[in-house]
Amino acid sequence: MQPQTNTSPAGAVQLSRREFIKTTGKIAAASALAGIVLPHVHAAEDNTIRLALIGCGPRGTGAVADAIAAEGSPVKLVAMADVFQDKMDKSFGVLSEKFRAQVDVPRERQFLGFDAYRKAMDCLRPGDVAMLTTRSAFRPLHFEHAVEKGLNVFMEKSFAPDPAGTHRLLRAGEAAEKKNLKVGCGVMCRHSTARQALIERIRGGALGELVLIRAYRLQQGNFVKAIKLDEPELMWQIRHPMYFHWVSSGLFIDNIIHHIDECCWLKDAWPVSAQGMGGREANSEDCSQNLHSHHIEYTFADGTKATVDGRFQPKCYNEFSTFVHGTKCAAQFSGAIHAPTVYQFKGQSAGTANVAWRPPKETISPYTAEWSALLTAIRKNRPHNEAKRGAYTNYTALMGRAAVHGNRMVTRDEITSSQFAFFPGLDSATPDTPAPVKLDAQGRYPAPVPGSWTEV
Repeated sequence: MQPQTNTSPAGAVQLSRREFIKTTGKIAAASALAGIVLPHVHAAEDNTIRLALIGCGPRGTGAVADAIAAEGSPVKLVAMADVFQDKMDKSFGVLSEKFRAQVDVPRERQFLGFDAYRKAMDCLRPGDVAMLTTRSAFRPLHFEHAVEKGLNVFMEKSFAPDPAGTHRLLRAGEAAEKKNLKVGCGVMCRHSTARQALIERIRGGALGELVLIRAYRLQQGNFVKAIKLDEPELMWQIRHPMYFHWVSSGLFIDNIIHHIDECCWLKDAWPVSAQGMGGREANSEDCSQNLHSHHIEYTFADGTKATVDGRFQPKCYNEFSTFVHGTKCAAQFSGAIHAPTVYQFKGQSAGTANVAWRPPKETISPYTAEWSALLTAIRKNRPHNEAKRGAYTNYTALMGRAAVHGNRMVTRDEITSSQFAFFPGLDSATPDTPAPVKLDAQGRYPAPVPGSWTEV
């Protein structure tokens, strides 16, 4: 079955935070929760939840805007941390200009370095939120420290680059639950009202028994053709995270983890195995570690399949969507740039001419809705801990990536029992620490080669 081209409802396409900031250089300040008032029951004297931003790239900057947009939930950014001064300066400039009343981060609370996360968290009080928005390599360490300090947490995807880091994340999530801390994970599509409506219909049998789920992210490449190390190699790699598996989980997981999570949500289960294949563009000059095409076939315990395809090459067919097929009919679950392009079709053929049902138009951005859920849980002291689900999604993504890189079958038991870590010494790293991967004589970084590559 050929993938269908996306056709979104009027006004439904929403740019991701990263794309919006990259395109405009500004933050969208308008609240998506107009008219909704949440009770002010936070224990702090001034009734404001303080935020510490750890990781000041576009994702972190956008997440602050989303927290501020959660109307009825007064928040204030009081500390920032990063390893790069220029990134922190840019983020602070954008946020302080756009949200003057909600940003109070003088120079003495702008922390730089590998230990900056500790200093930023020291500026918070119980009930406040540590925002963990670095790339995934640092997520387990930062999450552990936040839980140790008794802080609520918002963490961005992806969650850890390897099995060892995911184990740490899962254990920290269990510790957070014992302390009654609230944890939000940035797989925001779970907070999409349109998708929730279709999930309810699927659980009610509207599609029949699910037989196939298929997801696509086929888009332009993200290549690096010439590398000039103008700073210590470790810092250069952290500054260019998408080129390295150890920093960001690699281009594939960083981009595809949403689609993988959607497949698991649709099935309401975690796959037991993954078979994969992938490769590079012929005669490629790309010096990064990334493959350019990825195909995963996930198998669930009952035999149901989910296929996930990623391709990052120019001058090719593009597609950004998730579809689900049942014994009665099919549905579209997601559209371009995570838009809530949600339809139930009359049969197995997709397309707007074949629509049998569609949900009401979303009025709340999932990016804001996930913050509303977290802040409401904090104020009302409701259970809210998405860490386990985030870790399980991460295991599933790692299982698929390992299958692609090895062109083989990888089981869930194999990935969850693995102790593999790309960079075991990261917790004690400094800017002068040797990088875990090195340029070869041709000026390239090692890319996965089946039979000789290890990540499980």
